[in-house]
Amino acid sequence: KYSDAVEVVAAQRVVYVSGTPGIDGDSHELPADFAAQAEVAWKNVIAILAQADMQVQDIVKVTHHLLRREDLDAYREIRTRHLHGCEPASMLTFLPALVWPNMLIELEVIAAK
Repeated sequence: KYSDAVEVVAAQRVVYVSGTPGIDGDSHELPADFAAQAEVAWKNVIAILAQADMQVQDIVKVTHHLLRREDLDAYREIRTRHLHGCEPASMLTFLPALVWPNMLIELEVIAAK
């Protein structure tokens, strides 16, 4: 689920999260399979938001970059679980490649609080 538009009130703080892949922040390893990369990517986004004193409910826009259409159903389930009912504006793209050869997903997020 997503919203067609989300309004940000002028007095809110806005955080722009750069493209965030499914690379483990501690080990710096990229899991081999899509589902594991997607889980790690969302955990990374949530950790970045926490550093800014924000949480998933503060997300107003997500851009999802995937490589393979066959991962879409699995991704929808993972995304839904991590968004906890939050319905930000959303854009999903399928790209021919990401920056690293084995990278299968990258997320960009805008949050406001």
